[in-house]
Amino acid sequence: MNDTVSLDQLPVGAQGVITAISANSPCRRRLYELGLVCGTQLQCVLRTSPHAPTAFLVRGTVLALRAADCRHITVHIVEQHTPAPQTYLLVGNPNVGKSTVFNALTGLQQHTGNWCGKTIAGAEGQCRFDPTVHLIDTPGTYSLLSQTAEECAARDVICLTPHDAILCICDATCLERGLVLALQLLEMHAHVVLCVNLLDEARKKRISVDFDRLSNRLHIPVIGITARKTKSIFPLLPAARTQTQAQPESESLLRYPQPIEKALAAVADIIKPHLPEHAMLSARWLALQLLRENTPLPDDVQTVLTQHIPNLHTIVADTRANLEAHGISPAELETVLAETAVGKAAELARETVSIPENASQTERRIDHLLLESIWRYPITICALLLIFWLTISAANLPSAWLASAFAWLCCAAHGLCDAVGCPAWLSGALIDGALHGTGWVVSVMLPPMAIFFPLFTLLEDSGLLPRFAYAADPCFANCKACGKQALTMAMSFGCNAVGVTECRIIHSSRERRIAVLTAAFVPCNGRFPTLLAIATIFSTHGSFASLQAAAILTGLVILSVGVSMGISWLLGSTWLRGEPSAFVLELPPYRCPQIGTVLLRSLMDRTLKVLGRAVIVAAPMSLVIWILANVQAESASLLTHISSALDPIGQAIGLDGVMFLAYILGFPANEIVLPVAVTAYLGNGVLTDYGSLDALHTLLTAHGWTMQTAISCLLFTLFHAPCATTLMTVYQETHSLRDTLIAWLLPTTVGLLLCGLVAQCFI
Repeated sequence: MNDTVSLDQLPVGAQGVITAISANSPCRRRLYELGLVCGTQLQCVLRTSPHAPTAFLVRGTVLALRAADCRHITVHIVEQHTPAPQTYLLVGNPNVGKSTVFNALTGLQQHTGNWCGKTIAGAEGQCRFDPTVHLIDTPGTYSLLSQTAEECAARDVICLTPHDAILCICDATCLERGLVLALQLLEMHAHVVLCVNLLDEARKKRISVDFDRLSNRLHIPVIGITARKTKSIFPLLPAARTQTQAQPESESLLRYPQPIEKALAAVADIIKPHLPEHAMLSARWLALQLLRENTPLPDDVQTVLTQHIPNLHTIVADTRANLEAHGISPAELETVLAETAVGKAAELARETVSIPENASQTERRIDHLLLESIWRYPITICALLLIFWLTISAANLPSAWLASAFAWLCCAAHGLCDAVGCPAWLSGALIDGALHGTGWVVSVMLPPMAIFFPLFTLLEDSGLLPRFAYAADPCFANCKACGKQALTMAMSFGCNAVGVTECRIIHSSRERRIAVLTAAFVPCNGRFPTLLAIATIFSTHGSFASLQAAAILTGLVILSVGVSMGISWLLGSTWLRGEPSAFVLELPPYRCPQIGTVLLRSLMDRTLKVLGRAVIVAAPMSLVIWILANVQAESASLLTHISSALDPIGQAIGLDGVMFLAYILGFPANEIVLPVAVTAYLGNGVLTDYGSLDALHTLLTAHGWTMQTAISCLLFTLFHAPCATTLMTVYQETHSLRDTLIAWLLPTTVGLLLCGLVAQCFI
């Protein structure tokens, strides 16, 4: 292809420079007015057909020209060089919209993953505006002086993941806090672009930021954006690419007292020759970390430095001793480091940010209502009850649809097996056993979780959830626990496994273990169907039956919370006793949550993950149940024989052998406890729904159920061994078989004791 062509022959995606415009062009004058003169560079971005207009990108504007007009313009094709692939890290405090920026840049085309062996998850993906840019979203962190698991994970990603630039995301409404992290990143001599997000909220509060002045003071690009408006993030990528080619400032913005500066220079001079040529970590920053009492360097970095500098430990020890001779102890060093960074951030904020005195009056009024007034507890309870009510009422119809879909699938599978001549025992085991049982678990679990978790995430994103923890902290502090356990407990109402996972937000390892071990004491959505059914059919019949059932269920929930707090106190006073941790909880600003992002995050990170674990366990266990129900021995199924053998144990706790066996076989998922019992009572070989509540009441009373049996069933449903999914999650979070066993024993022991007490009361 010739280097010089008419504009209509410029390929899509190619760039060209206008060399001539024919004097015969009918739109020549208009082209001049639009800036299309000789020497103008443009790019062809869209051509649908030879006769349709063609779109060109010219000076940031897209212009469309007819093909006939394009023939009067001659362009010289510019050879394009594909930029080298680059990796950018997104770093920032929690609740600054970092994930929103990431989602806007990637178009939600990302996958989650764990870095550096941590259990804290992040995400990575390709930029949809520039395919050569790879983005990594790091966990939220306030500082590189890492303490929590999230901060350690973020620090390790920054230190160990090769990258070309860092996009430091800050909140425009509280820029000073974000500047502390930005200054620490600059201390590493990394290529940093400061991205000031949430400008829309700042304008509402009449907060203004002088971006040019801030950029001049930091010597880096500073760009203000509103991440929800995708167009505002376009300048980020060019700024980051330009910054990767810039030389970092040689002088640090953070200047410490002279003894510390001399110590840093001495250690840095020893480290510098051993750093890789393209290392993202400066020798000064590494020296600073080494001089701290508890060196927070990643293991890989520490190993490399120790190998190249065998006497590094001695050098650091001598330097620390020299600092102590100048009156700077390790504790004093930490204080100086923190005060210097915070002081510099405050100075920059004073110079570049204008904040009116009454900027947050509305939020303060709402906080007074939610956190100080007499209405704080009723509002909290009503919000949670609303979520429970929406979950229970809205899940019925989709559950019925899923059950019908799986029933049709089982019928179709049976027809296919009959057509190919599959043996009846094999089709029964695979379809009536594994497929039918798994379908039952999915149809019962999926709709409540798909409703509960998004609703709960909406509370989290709106800023209400942290305030619930604030209000609950006094109660949990008296129980030797942490107020954040209120959040994990609330998540456990949706699924105990998710409640265990959410215990990561508790920083104290002791209090986190207490929360993990007591997560299964509150009923999850898998136990609510059994509780609702038994409470309803054994309530007094009449116009107040539903109200009585609701009161019973409310009482059971209150009982579960009370027992959970009591066990927390017991663990905190005995086996897990220790000093209570400090309660540090950020109260983020109130925001309108993003529905799309919430739905995606709750579906992918919570609902499908928990459901996947349940299906892995439910499929083989459903097959076992089918085998027990269909294998005959002495004119009765194995299920009948086992339930008869367990009948004395069941009777001792106010139940019978069938229900006790149902709880054992319900280990994969609590949802199948009642269907297993109905299957055993009816003698069917397939998991059976109980149909209507009246039919269930007739069936249970025919098999000897009384009010005592119903009370014992309610209590044991409330307190019994966690499901397999929850125990798997406990092990994944604690990596301890002992803690997993204790998490299984605690609720089971409480349930057996309460049921045994009820049985004695009815003697």
